[in-house]
Amino acid sequence: MEEKGYGTDNHEVLIVNREQVTIRGVLHVDSFDDQEIILDTDLGTLIVRGEDLHIKQLNLDDGSFSVEGLISGIQYTAGKAKGTKGKGLLDRLLR
Repeated sequence: MEEKGYGTDNHEVLIVNREQVTIRGVLHVDSFDDQEIILDTDLGTLIVRGEDLHIKQLNLDDGSFSVEGLISGIQYTAGKAKGTKGKGLLDRLLR
């Protein structure tokens, strides 16, 4: 069931042993540090939290992203339509 306003591309999140995450459908990396990475995906904003996070691969042409480290959580926040400009990082965090 597809929700109105979201992209139709395949979106995948693959977690391997809580040490590696591979994501398809990434549109933009909003921010990153060694404890949190915030991504815009075709199904909304995705937050990856953990320790010693390191981006291993990012290809926005095909929407693929890979990160390594100790993954403690992954969370989707309110989505946005594909191709629309989103709110700033501070606006999303204070929501």
